Amino acid sequence: MKRFLIVSLMFIFLIGLSITSAQRPYIAMVSKGFQHQFWQAVKSGAEKAAKDLGVTITFEGPESEAMVDKQIEMLQAALAKKPAALCIAALDSKAVIPYLEKARQMGIPVIGFDSGVDSDIPVTTVATDNIKAAGHAADKMAEFIGRIGEVALVVHDQTSRTGIDRRDGFVNRIKQKYPLIKIVDIQYGGGDHLKSTDLTKAIIQAHPRLKGIFGANEGSAIGVINAVREMNKVGKIVVIGYDSGKLQIEAIKSGLMKGAITQNPVGMGYMAVEAAVKAIKGEKLPKFIDSGFYWYDKTNIDDPKIRECLYE
Repeated sequence: MKRFLIVSLMFIFLIGLSITSAQRPYIAMVSKGFQHQFWQAVKSGAEKAAKDLGVTITFEGPESEAMVDKQIEMLQAALAKKPAALCIAALDSKAVIPYLEKARQMGIPVIGFDSGVDSDIPVTTVATDNIKAAGHAADKMAEFIGRIGEVALVVHDQTSRTGIDRRDGFVNRIKQKYPLIKIVDIQYGGGDHLKSTDLTKAIIQAHPRLKGIFGANEGSAIGVINAVREMNKVGKIVVIGYDSGKLQIEAIKSGLMKGAITQNPVGMGYMAVEAAVKAIKGEKLPKFIDSGFYWYDKTNIDDPKIRECLYE
């Protein structure tokens, strides 16, 4: 009798676990990519939030940040699962809109993260203020090159909100504050470090008086680092990056790169899931949630508040 009671209690407990798991809201997260450590850091923050808040998530993205069509396929597949909420970091701020409209028609709240879209469909967007952050990078560039000379940009794309805002934030700050600085070239490498390396080499060859280059995301910045090193321009061209990663950290510590803007990727992932949970509950959210940024260089790279935002 006692054994029967124990078995019965265990069965009830397991049934309870199964029901609890089934009742957990499911949140689909479609990212811009999966290959860079930045996205792995965002994923880790999202997974922590899912555990803390009692929800289930999936986190996926295309192999390359140039694969807009692949991201659209992932978005379609995510909607087919009828999630309780959808989090999207759009590669193309316009191409995703028909699918976000479908989500709205299905009653699925949409949360943007990292990159917004050209629509009011997302109930909120969790992201860095990229215009402000890139403007700060421009101020640092001006400081390092003596407020005069030629500079160039290597950007990941001109279709995502992050690509557009980082480019415009940097360019507009230079135009507004530094009349003696000339932007001689802007190239787009799709966030691929090999392509960005080749583009940077071409920029350096075409502009022998170049004094500085801004790499607008991890892949872009790594490409700039590689090109400057391979063309023996270390110390002759000021390099400023964006995001983190082992190569950027090493380049800053060695002096090859002057510094970079770091976002808060773990916090961004956490806040996106947190916002999704609130949206599922019907809570009102602000249209923009700033996940924050820091400038880091070899003077503050070991500061605890900086270190927690960096990843290798």
